[in-house]
Amino acid sequence: MNNVWDFHRSPASVALMLAYGREQGLAPATLLAGSRLTEAQLVDPNTLLSAAQELAVVSQLLRALGHPPGLGLAVGARYHFSHYGLWGYGLITCATAGDALALALRFLPLSHAFTTIAYREEGPLGVLSFGAPDVAPGLQRFLVERDLAGAAVLLQEVAGADVPLAWLRLQAPRPATRGRPAPALDRPVAGAVPQWGAPDTSLAFDRRLLTRPLPQANALTLAQCEQLCAQLLEQRRARLGTAQQVRQQLAHRGAAPAHRTLGALARQLHLSERTLKRRLQAEGTSLRALQAQARQAQALALLADARLSLGEVADRLGFADLSSFSQAFKRWQGVSPRAYRLQRDG
Repeated sequence: MNNVWDFHRSPASVALMLAYGREQGLAPATLLAGSRLTEAQLVDPNTLLSAAQELAVVSQLLRALGHPPGLGLAVGARYHFSHYGLWGYGLITCATAGDALALALRFLPLSHAFTTIAYREEGPLGVLSFGAPDVAPGLQRFLVERDLAGAAVLLQEVAGADVPLAWLRLQAPRPATRGRPAPALDRPVAGAVPQWGAPDTSLAFDRRLLTRPLPQANALTLAQCEQLCAQLLEQRRARLGTAQQVRQQLAHRGAAPAHRTLGALARQLHLSERTLKRRLQAEGTSLRALQAQARQAQALALLADARLSLGEVADRLGFADLSSFSQAFKRWQGVSPRAYRLQRDG
């Protein structure tokens, strides 16, 4: 499993899955088998668990229920802001929906997500995209569906139940049901019917929403939540190296130059620029090297979107022109971006 998830997590997500399992007639002991977790730990506010432990429970749930199509959507729709602890409460106390989105991305490791979540704008729409984690296909499908549905529900709980989604789509083709009923595949999530076989996995909304004032905004409570979230983040990522923390920030922030500078990243990690640079040097790397890795990863992700021309990919990555992007990509992958896309699609 990719060590991008090697940080401690709240037990709330596992507790929710156990509750779902009970409704399906599954004993908690069945779902906890192999996770080294007990029911008592799941109600202890001091319990922290690893990503591997949560994935063990997901695996047991899938196995026990026979990998039903759309299970991730059904489970994800049950995640409410209260399941996210301080992170969730911080969101609803923000002044605007845009502030809540910024806070959510800033402290994303405090959520239960396994996908790589990024924000972009497409004309009048704000789009949240969900990159699939590098795990077994069955687990991957569940986690992508769960994170997408959970985010859709959270968006409406924070910004308002009247917020319509422009789309809720999944890149995977519609799963085969093999004659079994699978209502979750087409059941609306936050009012939007899932679209299967889409160009990417994402949800979209009118980005004018981001200026909407939130009814429960409270500057003092927000400041307290931010302070405590920063402390929790530091505690939970104690086992995660500085280089990997920078990789996470670069993945979440995309290619925007303002979010990739030493100063911006140091602020996100609550470090001084000098300390950040020193820690990266101690781990045998540098910000420039990590930026190059992040740019390569984003290039591959953008090339997977058939709607984007090569020129648009180059522009989103911040290259001056297509020629510069093509030369850089050939250094990275040994082939031109055009040849890479043909090989991938062929």
